[in-house]
Amino acid sequence: MSKFIKGFYFAWQGIAYSFRTQLNFKVEVFSALCVIAVSYYLGLSTAEWLWIALAITLVLVSELANTAIETLVDLVSPDYNPKAGIVKDISAAVVLLTGLFALVTGILILLPKILHAL
Repeated sequence: MSKFIKGFYFAWQGIAYSFRTQLNFKVEVFSALCVIAVSYYLGLSTAEWLWIALAITLVLVSELANTAIETLVDLVSPDYNPKAGIVKDISAAVVLLTGLFALVTGILILLPKILHAL
């Protein structure tokens, strides 16, 4: 059981590291909190909440994976290497695609409700 509990500790350490060192992660967490607040105010349905939660989770998970990959690439290839750059670019592309998914999800769910509220 001790190893199980330590696993949570290490996971939170990873989140804390990303929050301390990655501006994009901070922006994404702040954006997620804003979307959650707006979603709460607009009274989303359960299905809509699930889509919003999925979008937020995918963005944060992809950013954490991107940070891990970039850190590992920097460790194994401290000098410039074109292939290391490609790995970083592909990792960043994952975040971009999940961000676009989140944007479209937010527009489809939130925009009509916001326009209706106005």
